Amino acid sequence: MKSSVESASGPTVDIESLTAWMTDRGLGSGPLTDVTPLAGGTQNILLRFSRDGRDYVFRRPPAHPRPNSNETMRREARLLRALAGTNVPHPGLIADCGDESVMGVAFYLMEPVDGFNPVGQLPEPHAGSPAMRHAMGLALVDGIAALGAQDHQALGLSDFGKPENFLGRQVDRWRSQLAGYGEFDGWTGPQALPSVGAVGDWLERHRPDRFTPGIMHGDYHLANVMYRKDGPELAAIIDWELATIGDPLLDLGWVLATWPDGKSESTVSVRPWDGFPSAGELVTRYAEGSARDLSAVDWYHVLACYKLGILLEGTHARACAGKAPRETGDRLHSRAIHLFERAEALIR
Repeated sequence: MKSSVESASGPTVDIESLTAWMTDRGLGSGPLTDVTPLAGGTQNILLRFSRDGRDYVFRRPPAHPRPNSNETMRREARLLRALAGTNVPHPGLIADCGDESVMGVAFYLMEPVDGFNPVGQLPEPHAGSPAMRHAMGLALVDGIAALGAQDHQALGLSDFGKPENFLGRQVDRWRSQLAGYGEFDGWTGPQALPSVGAVGDWLERHRPDRFTPGIMHGDYHLANVMYRKDGPELAAIIDWELATIGDPLLDLGWVLATWPDGKSESTVSVRPWDGFPSAGELVTRYAEGSARDLSAVDWYHVLACYKLGILLEGTHARACAGKAPRETGDRLHSRAIHLFERAEALIR
């Protein structure tokens, strides 16, 4: 019988096959020890363990993989390999396996990150220092400024995405997503989202004429980074599953859309919040570390509000049909409304 371990997400991980694969690649000898499931921001399965005096983190798709889950794992590993040696904070890739016959899925091993995720109650010394929290906010945009400055072609990522007409595809893509929610019985419909049509039309009319393609994370906010335990610097940017080659300024827009504005609860809850920089300070800091043209930064902020609002509305639509918890659906619908109100204020 094969040895296995239960992950935080429930299913087992075949330790025997993983051990044999590591041995074949010269990654230590003997058993895996101190095997500990890790909770992640997604349903992907994470384990931390030691072997032969070295620590590892194992990552694979969820128990019930989506059709593209294995390809996503292969893309993540490829990107982490490409980022090695750059100034972008990221988990170091140790080895990866795209061959699904080894464990039934693609997977990879990475270096553990010595840091913490800031969501929820901050630890000390961060919780006791408004100045440190201010620096944490600036470090957040430093991370995407560094990422967006990388030459993706020089890093071997020329075919990692489809930057041609990237901005031109955005509104139609998310309009179609919203329209698709009509399949859920009982959904309140797009009319329950203020100005969704007007925001989409504004985005089309004011779309920037050009942009410089680069690496973008795709879901960049405080929940997807880790900070150093002793300071405000980023220890690593994590959860790279939506990374692509597109317009990196959309990552900045995503930060702004998820940043508290004093009118509503953010989609990311960090306590205490006082001391963190304003949205304007974040834009200024990004400009200091990037050569990109920020004259249309409000457009990217509005686009992020539009995209995120439509994504959150999807859970509400499923909840209306009894396919998701109603309380969660109502809460995310409220946040979607706030995002469209924020977008409306920006375009006014």
